[in-house]
Amino acid sequence: MKPFALSLSKGGSTSSPRTVFHINANQYWTALLLSLMLLLVPAVGVPHEELLQDTLKSIGVGFFALAATFAFFWPCRKTGFALRLHALLVLPLALLLYALGSMLWSHTYLAGVEAVRWFVFGLLVLLGMNSLSQPRVGMLAWCVHLGAVLAALWAALQFWLDWPFFAQGPNPASTFINRNFFAEFLVCTLPFSVLLLTRVQDKASVFLLTFSIGFNVVALMMSGTRSALVGLQLLLLLMPAVLWRYRQRWASGVWRPWQVAALIGLFCASVLSLGSLETHNANVQRDFGPGNALNRAFSRTLSITLADEYRTGSFSVRAQMWLATTRMIAAHPLAGVGAGAWEVQIPLYQDASTQVENDYYAHNEPLQLLAEYGLLGWLVLLLLVGYLSRCAVQLWAERLDTQQDSSPVRAFALLSLLMLLLVSNAGFPWRMASTGALFALSLGLLCATDRQLVRVLTLRSNLCIAALCGTAIASGLALYMAQQAIECEAKLVRAAKMALSISLSGVPNDPRWAQDKHELLLLLQQGVAINPHYRKLTPITADAVASWGDWKSATWIWESVLASRPHVVVLLANAARGHLHAGNLTAAQNYMARAQKIQPTAPALTSLRIMLLSRTAHEQEAMQQAQTLLQGGFIDHDLVQVAYFLGIQQQQPELAILALQKGIQAWPNRALDGWLKLGDIYSAGAAYDAQLASNAYTQALKATAPALQNLVLARIPAIYRQQLESTHNP
Repeated sequence: MKPFALSLSKGGSTSSPRTVFHINANQYWTALLLSLMLLLVPAVGVPHEELLQDTLKSIGVGFFALAATFAFFWPCRKTGFALRLHALLVLPLALLLYALGSMLWSHTYLAGVEAVRWFVFGLLVLLGMNSLSQPRVGMLAWCVHLGAVLAALWAALQFWLDWPFFAQGPNPASTFINRNFFAEFLVCTLPFSVLLLTRVQDKASVFLLTFSIGFNVVALMMSGTRSALVGLQLLLLLMPAVLWRYRQRWASGVWRPWQVAALIGLFCASVLSLGSLETHNANVQRDFGPGNALNRAFSRTLSITLADEYRTGSFSVRAQMWLATTRMIAAHPLAGVGAGAWEVQIPLYQDASTQVENDYYAHNEPLQLLAEYGLLGWLVLLLLVGYLSRCAVQLWAERLDTQQDSSPVRAFALLSLLMLLLVSNAGFPWRMASTGALFALSLGLLCATDRQLVRVLTLRSNLCIAALCGTAIASGLALYMAQQAIECEAKLVRAAKMALSISLSGVPNDPRWAQDKHELLLLLQQGVAINPHYRKLTPITADAVASWGDWKSATWIWESVLASRPHVVVLLANAARGHLHAGNLTAAQNYMARAQKIQPTAPALTSLRIMLLSRTAHEQEAMQQAQTLLQGGFIDHDLVQVAYFLGIQQQQPELAILALQKGIQAWPNRALDGWLKLGDIYSAGAAYDAQLASNAYTQALKATAPALQNLVLARIPAIYRQQLESTHNP
């Protein structure tokens, strides 16, 4: 049985008439750079929070794509060459042109981001189909597999040992900041990993490769991402059929049955043994309880069958996004809302009970494509699915004696794309750098092996030189944009962290924070000046700034976000609240009217109405409504604040006490301020009760970090402070 491999002559022709790879042999460096991209980008992350993980990965993909483009055109600058084109390239090109057009009538910045994304995507498809010859498929597959192994290693260390090196959100996220992003990428790499098994002859290498595939499967189980776990189960059904169909092309096809059985046994043993190791990550235990990868995968998959998941679980949240997106599609069936504009327009189509957008993406790539691109989105999806289905049917129809040498490569690339399409229905992997790059190169592989739809365009040397010049200009722009993105995120993240630290201190208005407040506002102004459209971080700072009473600064931040996202109800309500505190009643009413027009029953507006009543000489009515809502179980942070201030202002301590008690119950992690305020109410005035005041101050001290207990003691009246100091050593 001959190995599953082919050789190329220097002229680019093949030694076998059945081969459909006709790639320029001078494009080795292009293929190497594309392969290294899928090795390094998933494996590398940021060890701090001042740069988002996918920003780094997007920068990496962009520069690898530009370097590969330079390597692609450089050898042909004097002689020119034949460029292979495929009809599938029309899809990213059409999306790119639509995004550029959207900049004129929709959200200019977000449409520009989409245009860049589709340009890089189409470029990767073009480079892949012109450089990934049959021998180079092995290089690509090895890099994909090794990148997945390294990413899985970081995730395993996070799951087993709570390894904190890479900044992340939900654990274990490897270098992807979110475990779902990691799992979506990993499941798409598994077909390439198995493809390597068909190309490796050395038995020791095959067994080591099998163990590493088992390790990747265990890391996927650790994530608990249900769409990826469903994809894994589907792979376990489809993969054996593909392997059996192309068994004659295995490099290790001469193996005896007992050796194949040993290989299967090793895979199962590695999954069972590694999957049984217990987690020591406190974050994982808090979210899912103690356990191991096998238990987590089983419980998360089983949760799909639970009714509560569709009523109150994450599926119900995503279902709300999907329903809102379908309303958007129905309202704009032809032109869509514009490339990238989903997050801008989604508040207009949400359910009336929804206070804020649930996320910045629809968590369903096909739906979001239809909503943003309209009729063009329908056409792209139909053509993409139609082309992939055509490839699958052609492979299925091939007889064993007429199989092309490229058929196994096409089959495994289709499996990877199938996994991508599956997880795309519950996430947004097309927009993530690593997964999007793998998507593009998988399509490039299909195009490279498709004889029927490939056309050849002869490029003269002057066109190659022009392409090199364009690449140099694009590289300069990419460097500038990367520097700006890094600087912007660093400033915004530092400002947000400083603001949260001041708020969590419990004494945000202590004079020692004055310099920090000045610095964080300066950082925020500089970050917003670089990119005024960055919505993910700036509201965090605004909320913290408002919590210590700097309503002027908080209002400026909210309004800077509203300039780019004008329909976010909670931001409109916050801006109205800020203007109320500043005494600008007209501006507050204008923002209130805008918010009511979008979602008249939004919870954020309930407390705002009470605030407006209190500022328009209707204090008694405002207090009655606030008390009724609190006693009826309606708990909202703004309502608690309004009720407290009304109670203090109108000398109604019962209302203030009720508001503080409800706030402490609802947000125990932020109870310090509530306990201190309760102590102040009980320590003087009509509600005086020395014992209750002492109890409140004691609880405040218990809720304080040891390093800050002296500051809290200084905030407590002297008579109670002496009592606490005699019974407590800070």
